[in-house]
Amino acid sequence: MPPKKNKSPAATTLNPMEATLEADTLRRQLKRHDEAYHQKDAPEIPDAEYDALKNRLREIEAAFPNLITPDSPTQTVGYAPLREFKKIRHAVPMLSLSNSFADEDVTDFVDRVRKFLLIQDAQKMEVLAEPKIDGLSCSLRYEGGKLVYAATRGDGEEGEDVTENVKTIKSVPQALPKDVPDVLEVRGEIYMTREDFRALNRAQEEAGEKIFANPRNGAAGSLRQLDVRITAKRPLRFYGYALGEVSAPFADTQDGVRQKLKKWGFDIPVPSTVADSAAELLAFHEKVYHTRPEIPYDLDGVVYKVNDLEYQKRLGFISRSPRWATAHKFPAEQAETILKKISIQVGRTGVLTPVAELEPVNVGGVMVGRATLHNEDEIGRKGVYEGARIIIQRAGDVIPQVVRVVNPQPDKVFKFPATCPECGSLAVREEDEAATRCTGGLVCPAQAVERLKHFVSKYAFDIEGLGEKIIKEFWDEGIIKTPGDIFRLSKHADALKTREGWGELSVKNLLAAVEERRTIGLDRFIYALGIRQVGQATARKLALHYSSLDNLLAQMAAAQDHTSTAYNALDDIGDIGASMAEDIVAFFAEKHNLEVIHDLQKELNVKDFERPKTVESAVTGKTVVFTGKLTKMGRDEAKAQAEALGAKVAGAVSKNTDYLIAGEDAGSKIKKAAELGVRVLTEDEWLALIG
Repeated sequence: MPPKKNKSPAATTLNPMEATLEADTLRRQLKRHDEAYHQKDAPEIPDAEYDALKNRLREIEAAFPNLITPDSPTQTVGYAPLREFKKIRHAVPMLSLSNSFADEDVTDFVDRVRKFLLIQDAQKMEVLAEPKIDGLSCSLRYEGGKLVYAATRGDGEEGEDVTENVKTIKSVPQALPKDVPDVLEVRGEIYMTREDFRALNRAQEEAGEKIFANPRNGAAGSLRQLDVRITAKRPLRFYGYALGEVSAPFADTQDGVRQKLKKWGFDIPVPSTVADSAAELLAFHEKVYHTRPEIPYDLDGVVYKVNDLEYQKRLGFISRSPRWATAHKFPAEQAETILKKISIQVGRTGVLTPVAELEPVNVGGVMVGRATLHNEDEIGRKGVYEGARIIIQRAGDVIPQVVRVVNPQPDKVFKFPATCPECGSLAVREEDEAATRCTGGLVCPAQAVERLKHFVSKYAFDIEGLGEKIIKEFWDEGIIKTPGDIFRLSKHADALKTREGWGELSVKNLLAAVEERRTIGLDRFIYALGIRQVGQATARKLALHYSSLDNLLAQMAAAQDHTSTAYNALDDIGDIGASMAEDIVAFFAEKHNLEVIHDLQKELNVKDFERPKTVESAVTGKTVVFTGKLTKMGRDEAKAQAEALGAKVAGAVSKNTDYLIAGEDAGSKIKKAAELGVRVLTEDEWLALIG
C-alpha cells in the first residue's frame, strides 16, 4: 500500500467553535460538489478529494454530534433529480456507504459490527468484499419477472425515471426466469469500460461534440439523454450488486445474493472474496489496488458488506448509510506547487477563513488550484507564506490540503488580518477559540449576503432562480436587503425585466418560484433563519417540540430567564446542550432578528409542524434512557431498536424520562431515576415490554 499521508489536527482536539466553523464550510463545499456531480455530470473535483471532504465532516460530526444536520451531506444521498425527467420514489431508499481510508478504519468497522452484535472474537463473522465501480447508481424494478422501471439514485428518496434509456443497455435483462420473486429490485452501477470510453470520446471529437472527462461522466451523460436514441448508441453496461424491495427472500448471505443475480442473467463485480477478518479484507484491498490496470473499468475502492443477511437486518442503518457496509477507498496522491496568494473569505457567521490560491498543479490527473488553510493556527503551524513552495495532498483529510512548506521562511509567515476585508470592521479572536470573526455583524455585506444565500438554500426556502450570483447582485443594488424583501420582489418586476439577460419570462418564473414558497413548514423556517449551531436536524427537533412559530417565539421569550421552565425545557430537548441552547436563546433575544421574523410573518404562512407517523408500539412516544452493560444485545442496537419502535432515546435521566433500562453495573442514573420517580426496567423487562 502507498505510504500514509500527514493529517490535520484530529477532530476531537477541536473546540466547539472550531468544529462548528469547519463543519459549516465543509457542508457548503460538499453540497456544491453534489450538485455538480449528481445533477450536472460535471464534477469539479476528483472522487478522492470529495470523499476526503466528507470523511473529515463525518469525523467532526462524530466528535460533536450536536452539529449533525439532516441536510448535511453525511446524512443525505446524491442530489435532487433533474427536472427534465419524471420522478420515481424508491420503495426502499437508495442510501450511500460510509467511507474508510486507512487500514485502522477497516479494523474499526469490523470491531464496531462485532460490538453492536455482541459477537465475540472467537466467533466467526464473514464479510464479503467486492470492487467499488466508479459509475452511476441505478435501481431496476421487476414485477412478475418483467422490467417495469429504472431509476437513478437521485436524492436517495426520489430518482429520475430512466426506464426507456436503461432498456437499451444490453447487459440489463428485460425479463427474468420464473424462479425470481414477484417483486425484485436489483441495484447496481451503470458504467463504461475504459476502452469503450476512449472510443466514445474519439467519436465525439470527430463529430465536434462534447468530450467527456472520464468514464463515469461518459456513462452518466449517456444515460441522461432525453433522446433515448442517443443512449442506445452509447456503450453502457450494468453491474448488479444489491437489492431494494423484494417480495420474498431468496438467499441467506450477500454472496448468495450475488450468485442468484448472476444465475438470473446479471453481470456482477469481480473479483470478490468472503473474509473472516480485517486482515483478510486489507489483503484483498491491496491486491485489487495493485491489479487495477488489468481491470477494464474504473474502480475507486473496495466495498465490504457483512455477509449474513440476518446480521444486516439487525445492524440496520445510521443516518443515510448502512451499519453493515463500508467503502474502503484507494489512496490519492501528492504534488508540489507554489502558493501564489492567501485570500480571506468571510462566512455568514463572520468567520474569516484563509484560502490558498495555488499555481495550478496536476494531482493524480486533476488540476488543483485552491486549498483551504482552516484558520490562523493552521497557517502558523505550517509556516505558510505567499510565494512558498508547498506540498498538496488530495486524500486523507480536508481536500485539497496544504501538507507542508518545502522551503520554510519563518520571517515571511502570513500575518492574519486584524480587520475584516469586506467591511473594515475589527476582526477578533476570542479566548480559547481558533476562529477569527468580523465584529461588523449585519453591517458587513459578506455576512448579510451569506445569510441571504442560506435563507434561499435547498433545505431552507429553496427558491429556484435565486442563486448566489443573483442574491449578491440584488444586495448590491438594494433590491434585497432582508429576507422579507424577497417576498416583495414583485414591486421591482418592471425594473427586473430590463436587466441584461432577463426578460418577461425570466421575471415571471422567478416571481412564481417566490410565490410557491410563501407557505413553508416550521422546520424549514427555523433552519432558514441561520441560527448558530442549528442545522436541519436541530431545526426539526425544535419544530417537533414547539409545534408552531407563535409558541416557539413565546417560549424563547420566556427562556431569556435561564432559571425558567422554558429554558430547562429547551436544554432538555435531545442533543441540544448548554452551548446550543445559549445560541438559540441569544438569537431570539436580538432585536434585529425578531424584526426579521415579524416582517416575514406578514409575508408568509408558516405551517405548524406535523408530527411524523411512527410505528405503534408499547413505547411509541416514550422517552427512554439506557445505562449499564446490556447482555442480550449491544447498547447501540438497543437504542436503534427503541427508536425504530417510536421511542425517544435520551442520554440523561430527567423528569421527562418514562423508562430507565438498567443493565449490569448501572451507576448514578438509577439514583436519579428514583429521585424523580422514573420507572426502572431490567433488560429482560424491557425486552418483554417491546415484545
